[in-house]
Amino acid sequence: TFCGRTIFPAPNFNPVLDAQVLGAALQGFDCDKDALIRTLTGRCNAQRQTIAEAYRGLYGQDLIEDLKEQLSHHFKEVMVGLMYPPPCYDAHELWHAMKGAGTDENCLIDILASRTNGEIFQMREAYSLQYSSNLQEDIYSETSGHFRDTLMNLAQGAREEGYADPASAAREAMVLWDACQRRTGEHKTRLQVILCNTSCQQLWLVFQEFQNISGQDLVDAINECYDGYFQELLAAIVLCVRDKPAYFAYRLHSAIHDFGFHNKTIIRILIARSEIDLLTIRKRYKERYGKSLFHDIRNFASGHYEKALLALCAGDAEDC
Repeated sequence: TFCGRTIFPAPNFNPVLDAQVLGAALQGFDCDKDALIRTLTGRCNAQRQTIAEAYRGLYGQDLIEDLKEQLSHHFKEVMVGLMYPPPCYDAHELWHAMKGAGTDENCLIDILASRTNGEIFQMREAYSLQYSSNLQEDIYSETSGHFRDTLMNLAQGAREEGYADPASAAREAMVLWDACQRRTGEHKTRLQVILCNTSCQQLWLVFQEFQNISGQDLVDAINECYDGYFQELLAAIVLCVRDKPAYFAYRLHSAIHDFGFHNKTIIRILIARSEIDLLTIRKRYKERYGKSLFHDIRNFASGHYEKALLALCAGDAEDC
């Protein structure tokens, strides 16, 4: 499943040795950031968890707390982010997206539109354990309208799996077409229920039928008929069902070029997808935008922060 990953388990892994390297890098007067990058991006997440245990055993300290104390700015966000198990990282990002001064709707969209049922279940558990709070209740209190309804539906992680029924695809496509034309509250609800609960296999058929019926791509229809975060979320769901790596390539390009290198988005996507499909995302990025992701990061970031992001991207292969 993870042939598109950029981070792999290190062979001949020795967590105690790695913990000592990190200890030396963090204890010194001048923090050895290169050693941190080499060690943490050179190990997979499961191995990092073992290193954190060894580190606690050696020094009686919490590695995440030491990283937070010794590092600063975006470089700190990358190094600390790498230490969270994936469900905890998603939970951490969602919590901060809702608990800051304003709500970071794009973070909610990125995570909830793209995660599988299993990932959503684990993320909800992690959220509850880490913050003694309920993810769905927090979404309910921090968002509103049909945007909120759709996020709440996604946060249930109740999408059908593996089921496709060509006979009903045309009927569901008609419901979507109708919803794009009439735009009442009831139609918006029907639209989001189909997009949030139908299996990906079925939705591929529905998208094709929609194109046949309307002569239009569903994303274009959604962008024409709706606006605001509701429109962005619906479009994100369709794009993720269709081609998740292409969706993340689009989000990275937008974060780099439209938002003046939006660090939080870039860091989140690179960390969250590094053991899933980041290599494929890099390929889609190059195909779609002509320049490689590697090239664009090198252009906009600098110092150890840049080195860390490039290490996550894996190697310096300009072709992807």
